[in-house]
Amino acid sequence: MSTATVTKAAPAKTAPGRRRVSLPVLLLIIAGVLVLTSVVRLITDAHGITSTGQMSGALRLAVPIGLAGLGGLWAERAGVVNIGLEGMMILGTWFGAWAGFQWGPWVGIVFGVLGGALGGLLHAIVTVTFNVNHIVSGVALNILALGTTRYLSTFAFEGEDGGTSKQSPGVESLGKFSVPGLSDWLQDLNQKQWFLVSDIAGLLGGLLTDVSPLTLIAVAMVPLSWFILWRTAFGLRLRSCGENPIAAESLGVNVYKYKYLAVIISGGLAGLGGAFLSLVASNIYLEGQTGQRGYIGLAAMIFGNWMPGGLALGAGLFGYTDSLKLRGGGTNVHALLLLIAILLLIGAAYLIWRKRYVPAVITAAASALMFLWYGLTDEVPNQVVTATPYVVTLLVLSLSAQRLRMPKANGMPYRKGQGK
Repeated sequence: MSTATVTKAAPAKTAPGRRRVSLPVLLLIIAGVLVLTSVVRLITDAHGITSTGQMSGALRLAVPIGLAGLGGLWAERAGVVNIGLEGMMILGTWFGAWAGFQWGPWVGIVFGVLGGALGGLLHAIVTVTFNVNHIVSGVALNILALGTTRYLSTFAFEGEDGGTSKQSPGVESLGKFSVPGLSDWLQDLNQKQWFLVSDIAGLLGGLLTDVSPLTLIAVAMVPLSWFILWRTAFGLRLRSCGENPIAAESLGVNVYKYKYLAVIISGGLAGLGGAFLSLVASNIYLEGQTGQRGYIGLAAMIFGNWMPGGLALGAGLFGYTDSLKLRGGGTNVHALLLLIAILLLIGAAYLIWRKRYVPAVITAAASALMFLWYGLTDEVPNQVVTATPYVVTLLVLSLSAQRLRMPKANGMPYRKGQGK
């Protein structure tokens, strides 16, 4: 009779700059930013930055980005880089609008998911089976999706109630709803412009006012993905394929199967984001409708450190800054210059406390420039308003880069049995 000795492994040391932020600390940071935003709103008199309409618009713009990023999360947790998210979203917009026009919006949602999943299947075949470079495959898929939808539109949409090769006929709306009583009460509270209370009311009111049923489904995908990937045996096997596929194979995991499933699910989620654009955001398919949101979703995923919660925050940040141009953009973005300046000043103080003097000086200089820009102007140009979401995304990614850790085998070629 043999015995095995189990040795408890020593806990791995956390690399400097890569310590995970605990949930209480994260909530404290969010609360602090909300307080600062309220202070800035009162100083600048830019009450639109936390209005119910602003928050509602931010949620609507964040949903497709969040779904694309969630799709990227599934694929990359299994070790497949998914630059093809943009193409999968394009397929989702086209198939969603086409089926929605034929049989109604709910059928359109199903076809949007299937269209994106088809793109995911193609990406999986090329990268997993044939071991083609993941980035090359993703870019090729984006080009293929754009050309294919243009070609299909000439047959499916031209001559159909105003449809052309670049747009579909109108699609029936899914409808929207607000929580009775609570939504109106929060809007009234937001309009009182009280310190912090009205800001919280605006945030909550935006989540409960004019909400599409598809938005609720999209939001539910975030905790559902977290539960499946981090709390089930299926998720553990899938993530092991992205960390060490050779070790996973030695334990009996069918690495090919899990990579295929992950990339197909990834495409389905991106396709759902595309269907949201053509069935909820505009009720029509338009060529170029995705607006590079697949790439932005990928950036949100990286910002979130390949975690669903962080990804949702990144998508929300981009959606918020993008919605500023819809509601008093010049005035609101000008007010945010003051908020950014204060946040940079706090960041500089933190870096000094950590004895990182060179980054602290650079951050303090950036803060001074923001204070100067705010003090010398009354409103920012429209070009700055349009560029704000992209600038904020780059800024946040650059500041958070030191805390990022992607799956170890992400993008690496793998052949069945290579560990033998």
